[in-house]
Amino acid sequence: MDVRIRPAPVRKTISVKAPPERAFHVFTAQMNRWWHPDHHIGKSSLKAVVVEPRVGGRWYEVGEDGSECDWGKVLVWEPPARVVFAWQLTGEWKYDSTFLTEVEVSFIPEGSGTRVELEHRNLERYGDKAEAVRSSLDSPEGWAGGLRLFADAIAKSE
Repeated sequence: MDVRIRPAPVRKTISVKAPPERAFHVFTAQMNRWWHPDHHIGKSSLKAVVVEPRVGGRWYEVGEDGSECDWGKVLVWEPPARVVFAWQLTGEWKYDSTFLTEVEVSFIPEGSGTRVELEHRNLERYGDKAEAVRSSLDSPEGWAGGLRLFADAIAKSE
């Protein structure tokens, strides 16, 4: 009997001192302010990260040389409460329009701030590379590091 265990989604939570509207805006419209510059797939150094603000909008990087590399697309756009991205990067960190995992980010009012909950799911779609990819996404330099940089960007713009 072939029993496969699905890798658990990567889940991360952080609280920021900003209302949900501002947190959502910085997360989506100003991603280049907090995204780690070494986390890119293009040949050129990362200049910007762009999220087109609508369902079906592109999620992509722009290199210093002007080149563009898709990462995925927007599946759900519900400002300021929630966004869901199609993460279409394979286990080799290459874009593939036929491949899809999901990154859901919720912005929950918490006192005078916002609790940001991130879930990267459907990791079983990586097949034999699922555990390695999950380990990378769950590492201190993965989503946890990204959310720390996001919180720093919020704090610097107070």
